[in-house]
Amino acid sequence: MENQATENRPEQPVEGPAEQPPGRRRARLQGRLVLAAVAGCALLGTALMLLPAQRPAAHAPAPAPGAQALTAVAAGVPAALPDLAVLIGERESHLRRHPEDAQSWAVLGTAYVEQGRRTAETAFYPKADTALRRSLKVRGNAEALGGLAALANARRDFRAARAWGEAARKLEPKRWTTYPALIDAYTGLGDYKAADRALERLLELRSGPAVMARAAAVYRDRGRREDAAAQLADAAARAQAPAERAAYLERAGQLAWERGEREDALRHFQAAVRVDPDQRAAQAGQGRVLAALGRTTEALSAYRIALAKQPLPQYALELGELYESLGLQQAARVQYDLLRARVRSAAASGADEELVLGQFEADHGDPESAVRRLRAEWRRQPGIPVADALGWALHRAGEDKEALGYARIATDKVHGGGVRSALYTYHLAMIERELEQTAPARRHLQEALRINPWFSPLRARSAWEALAALGEVPDEELPSMDAKGVTPRPYR
Repeated sequence: MENQATENRPEQPVEGPAEQPPGRRRARLQGRLVLAAVAGCALLGTALMLLPAQRPAAHAPAPAPGAQALTAVAAGVPAALPDLAVLIGERESHLRRHPEDAQSWAVLGTAYVEQGRRTAETAFYPKADTALRRSLKVRGNAEALGGLAALANARRDFRAARAWGEAARKLEPKRWTTYPALIDAYTGLGDYKAADRALERLLELRSGPAVMARAAAVYRDRGRREDAAAQLADAAARAQAPAERAAYLERAGQLAWERGEREDALRHFQAAVRVDPDQRAAQAGQGRVLAALGRTTEALSAYRIALAKQPLPQYALELGELYESLGLQQAARVQYDLLRARVRSAAASGADEELVLGQFEADHGDPESAVRRLRAEWRRQPGIPVADALGWALHRAGEDKEALGYARIATDKVHGGGVRSALYTYHLAMIERELEQTAPARRHLQEALRINPWFSPLRARSAWEALAALGEVPDEELPSMDAKGVTPRPYR
């Protein structure tokens, strides 16, 4: 009974430690919760440490250098030199294991072309030729044909470039990267209508920075400088990769230089080098502009930097003439010797540098040799630069009547390229002066100096002297309209 009574009795506190106040019990409970939370955090942290590291989703990892160069090469845009070297190494390694991969052979060959063009190491060109032809042997494809067109343009073999480009277009008419190579080939051959048609087709197939830059080159050759400048500005603003943007900035600088806008040209050239230190064309551009600004020491340094990494014969000629304008004949001869050596090296690799060699021989060597070389060049590829160079070489060799015809082709805004060149106009003026065509000579000298008063450290000075020797335009009444309302042609 006692036990039953006990079981039915209301529950009593357990004997033991004295009962704690409610506040203290809450504090102990909170303490236990804190310890549990700390332990949980520790376990969670350990688990997270064991998970693979991940970057925030908002920042995707940058593509590897080889992938970046592959994207550029496939799109026909400039690639960074270090990335190109990585891509070439990757393709070479891959092809040792998979020698029947036609696409990789085409990529490798096109990368060799770009590497040779950017470094002026023409030894890359035979390697490119071998790789691209191997790609075609494995399987006929437009990528390899387009690469061969680009290679021929880099070698200044515009007839071959046209043939390869047209074969690529026939195989894949909608492959847009074929058309820039065709535009270069047609321009080099003096076929400006075909170049215009190729640009129209390119604009139908593609838009973007690379196409804008290509359009700018055509507009520049047609004398549409404002249109060309606008296209280049947009291309540089929209370019994604630094090497591509630097290339467009360099072209914008060259366009500004041709217009005699020295400060604007220098700004573009400097920006290009900041974006891509391997942009050697911009370094040479700085040399031209700095010389025109009277900053001779800086100009010489800029040219030396450009030549160290991209020893183009054209840069050696420009630096040699700058030395000559300063009275440093021995230093000039060193550059002229370098020019000859680079031309020989290019010829050994299948590249044609006869144009620049002819330009050099006309002014600093043997004009008769220049005429022979440039006549042969004109037969191969009658473009505007060759017409100008041949006309000038004939003048220097004493054949002014024949020279005048070529000089007019080079400056013909209707049937020729239409490019506004201070040098071409100066050449025309000096030939006219020798033929005693005083009024046209005066007018063209003024035009040359209006286009760019600093176009050459040697010839700009000669232009000013020749203009002064011709004297002012005689004071004459303006021609009046005849009874039929037709203004008679002014006396020339």
